[in-house]
Amino acid sequence: MLSSKQRAKLKGLASTQPAIFQIGKGEISDALIEGLDAALSARELIKVSVLRNCDYDADDLMRVLEMKLRAEAVCRIGSKIVLYRYSDKKGIKHIEL
Repeated sequence: MLSSKQRAKLKGLASTQPAIFQIGKGEISDALIEGLDAALSARELIKVSVLRNCDYDADDLMRVLEMKLRAEAVCRIGSKIVLYRYSDKKGIKHIEL
């Protein structure tokens, strides 16, 4: 569980990052989950853009991804979702909280 200070720090870091995934029409596939999982393992902090034609509301999608990826939802700004998960992968720069 992230504290408000940790959440604010992560939100600030995410503000300068581009969205690396776009989710649009269709179901949340296993391939999408695998891609997001790999991105979280490599980066720890990712931003996802929810397109207008998505079958899910951004808030609902955020909760679904949070559960499936075992990640923390940092925030949702408009149609962008920011997710964080500490990575056990060696050789990457970890985010200091």
